[in-house]
Amino acid sequence: MSQTITPKPAPSNPQAERIVISVDAMGSDKGPAAIVAGCSHSAKKNKDIFFLLHGRKSELEPLVARKKNLRGRCTIVDAEGIVSMEDKPSQVMRSGKSTSMWSALESVRNKEATVCVSCGNTGALMALSVIRLRKIPGVYRPAIAVLWPSRNPQGFNVMLDAGADIRADERDLLQYALMGASYARNGLHLARPRVGLLNVGTEEFKGRTEIQAANELIAENADAANFEYVGFVEGSDLPGKKCDVIVTDGFTGNIALKTGEGTASLIRDLLREAFNYTPLSRLAALLAFTSLKRLSSRIDPRKVNGGIFLGLNGTVVKSHGSADATGVSAAVKLAFQLAQSGFNEKLAARISAATMLASEAGTEHIKNSEEEANS
Repeated sequence: MSQTITPKPAPSNPQAERIVISVDAMGSDKGPAAIVAGCSHSAKKNKDIFFLLHGRKSELEPLVARKKNLRGRCTIVDAEGIVSMEDKPSQVMRSGKSTSMWSALESVRNKEATVCVSCGNTGALMALSVIRLRKIPGVYRPAIAVLWPSRNPQGFNVMLDAGADIRADERDLLQYALMGASYARNGLHLARPRVGLLNVGTEEFKGRTEIQAANELIAENADAANFEYVGFVEGSDLPGKKCDVIVTDGFTGNIALKTGEGTASLIRDLLREAFNYTPLSRLAALLAFTSLKRLSSRIDPRKVNGGIFLGLNGTVVKSHGSADATGVSAAVKLAFQLAQSGFNEKLAARISAATMLASEAGTEHIKNSEEEANS
């Protein structure tokens, strides 16, 4: 694996600093062509992006050569190994140093790039991210935060965890609330985000033991962490106006995410079928073209492609493995916006302070439980 990095070109705009994004070019289900095409789309729209493409040089060079938008805008870092979707995270951690995923993360670790983008194996990416970038002090488990289209004025809600870890106890859920509120505050510019805890009902007596305990912990720490806690929310509130941040474990969150994406795809297919049913319906589709195009864009999961790994000493954006060029471009856009705003530095500062609350609250909660048990 080559470690030679071409120096960043001088920015064309003296007022703007060029952002370097490290991309795992071999992790996609659709192959490196989709990754390169997505980077090319982003490069065309934004002149301040520079790419480090990690992967097999023999495959990437001809793909990059055909994209005029990438001329002088990217460097290929040769990495022969590929992390497949079937590889176990433990195997990748032991023998993955030659892979494009490892190389892409290493560029962020060495400060050669600001953000890493990968379409690869989620479990392996999270494991390597924790090993190479390390967790922010005080963070128990990193989480994947995703943006969910909603009826709120900002257009999106934040949901986490979306699949980083299928387990979560009350202490983890409290920390997810703290990190999610920080993301909403910095990423969506909400001064006092509203946080809800996903449950099977809104009644206080419903839910597993850890959900009940998390409900108490989050409520106790909401004011100190500067967010509003609305209590339990249900699946129907994911796209709703009741809260801005939805907290859940990775198992539930990932199922909800995939269900939402599948439903959006079904709606698009059913609309297409309905408007092609008769000549009159095709005419109606033509008359409603602008509205239908807006609706299609609004529910297109590719346009909000990209989950953010929260709780690490570095920014990692996880794109869908099946993302096409449009999806990859959306993930790159998100990565650029986060890098440009200095999001991770702000988030790290907030989390470092906020996780102290989580730790103190967890200790106090255990102490109170023990006192109650002994009384």
